[in-house]
Amino acid sequence: MNRTIITVVGKDTVGIIAKVCTYLAENKVNILDISQTIVQEYFNMMMIVDMTNLEKPFEETAEELTAIGLEMGVQVKCQREEIFDMMHRI
Repeated sequence: MNRTIITVVGKDTVGIIAKVCTYLAENKVNILDISQTIVQEYFNMMMIVDMTNLEKPFEETAEELTAIGLEMGVQVKCQREEIFDMMHRI
């Protein structure tokens, strides 16, 4: 399995989850787990996804997700699970 962590952070607005999930579905990325919260007007979402069936380079997908975030005024980060784990190891 090719697991990846996607995080979305920023001011809450209509359609954040829909736009990110639509992009993932169109690119054959399966959502394994998702958690989202809104604290006052700030949105925070973390997803664990399986990119095994992705048909384009990982880097291109990460750039496209970043661009989707910029359009909505939020920050979207896409990291391979092993990189995410190393960065957040205590």
